[in-house]
Amino acid sequence: MNEVIIYHNPDCGTSRNTLAMIRNAGIEPVVVEYLKHPPSREELVELIAQSGLGVREVLRQKGTPYAELRLDNPALTDDQLLDAMMAYPILINRPFVVTSIGVRLCRPSEVVLDILPEAQRSAFTKEDGEVVIDAEGKRVRSGN
Repeated sequence: MNEVIIYHNPDCGTSRNTLAMIRNAGIEPVVVEYLKHPPSREELVELIAQSGLGVREVLRQKGTPYAELRLDNPALTDDQLLDAMMAYPILINRPFVVTSIGVRLCRPSEVVLDILPEAQRSAFTKEDGEVVIDAEGKRVRSGN
């Protein structure tokens, strides 16, 4: 598989930054606006499993019906949480990126760099002004 797929929300800065870094590597990904075209339950289960995360770890709380649905209840099963994500796709955290190297929930957005099959081609600065890739195409690690 050489194609890169991003489950994207264009209203999300993290998702926009992730998409821009994919394109900065010279890759035009398959962009799935998951709020318009949600993954099937089977696809979502596979994304979560391949990312190495648990179902609860991919639930988005901010700007969603998470609190009203009382999804913080530890008694809820993975199946019940998946049911909620199927009913309200906004509960699926984003962006998920699928490449030949792996699947990641790209939060923060620079997590995508770990699974891109191509190197960054030029400097990259996130929307908030944080420099991620320097002029030589090398990753800048924050805190160094």
